[in-house]
Amino acid sequence: MSNAFDRIKGGLKKTRESITGKLSGILAAFKKIDEDFYEELEETLILCDIGVSAADNIIGALRQQVREKKITDAGAVKPLLISIIADMLGIQDEPLEGQCAMLVVGVNGVGKTTAIGKLAHHYVSRGKSVLLAAADTFRAAAVEQLCGWGERTGVRVVKYGEGADPAAVVYDAVDSARHKNIDLVICDTAGRLHNKKHLMDELAKINRVLDKAYDKAHRRTYLVMDATTGQNAISQAREFSRVTTLSGLILTKVDGTAKGGIICAICDELKLPVVFLGVGEGMEDLQPFDAQAFAQSLFE
Repeated sequence: MSNAFDRIKGGLKKTRESITGKLSGILAAFKKIDEDFYEELEETLILCDIGVSAADNIIGALRQQVREKKITDAGAVKPLLISIIADMLGIQDEPLEGQCAMLVVGVNGVGKTTAIGKLAHHYVSRGKSVLLAAADTFRAAAVEQLCGWGERTGVRVVKYGEGADPAAVVYDAVDSARHKNIDLVICDTAGRLHNKKHLMDELAKINRVLDKAYDKAHRRTYLVMDATTGQNAISQAREFSRVTTLSGLILTKVDGTAKGGIICAICDELKLPVVFLGVGEGMEDLQPFDAQAFAQSLFE
C-alpha cells in the first residue's frame, strides 16, 4: 500500500466508518439482490452525503452490471460499487506543463490560504519553481498567513498593503514570473461570495490582466471547499461557477468529517475533477486526488 493511499485512507476514517457501518448492515440483511435491496442501498448512499442524483446514477450503473454479470449475491456488490464510484470520480485535470497561472478561489474559512501554502510545497518538492501572489487584499490576515507559508516553503510572495488592487498584485507577480521563467504563479483571491458583483468584477479584472500580461501561460482556477460543510459545499460550488470558469476542485478537512461522500455529489453535479484532497494538518496532507484510491478507501 502506497504512502499516498495510506494518507487518503487515514483521512477518510470517519467517512468510511459511516459508510461501511451502514453498508455492512444492508449486506447482512439481504442475501439476494432485489428491489428492496436497491432501495435500501440507495437510501444509505444518500444518508452518507453522496447526494440524490449521484446515488441514483450509482444504483443505475450497479443494476446494469449486476444484470450483465448475472450476480445474485448481495455480498458481491462491494467491488462493483468501488469500481462505479471510481469511474464517476475519474474526471482528469490536465497536467501542468510550461508556465502556469493558478487562481485559487473559495469563501473565507474553507482553508484556502493553507491549501495554497501546501500546493506551493507540493510543486516545489516536485522540482517546480513557484511564486505566490497575495491577491486577497481584503483581509490583512490572509496576506500575513500567505507570507508565513512563503517562509515555510522557501517561496517568494508578491504582496501589497491591505485594500490594494488585487489585479495589480497579480500583474506584478506574473510580470516577475515571466522575466524569471518561474513555472507556477499561485494567486490567492478574496472570498467575498456574499458580494457576488464585487467578486465577479475582481476576478474578471484579474483574468484580463492574465490575458494581456501572461498570455502564453496555461491557466487554472481551482475552487477550495470545506468537506465538513457537506451539502453546503455544493451551493458554494454553484455560486462560484457562476462568477468564474472553474478548472477543478480542492476539498479540505476531509479527515474531520464523516461527509466525505459529498465528493461524489459535487463531481456528479459539476462534472469537474477533484484535484487535491486535504486529509490532515501536515504539509504532505494535501494529496493529489486518486479516484481509485478514494473509492477503495470508502469501503476498505
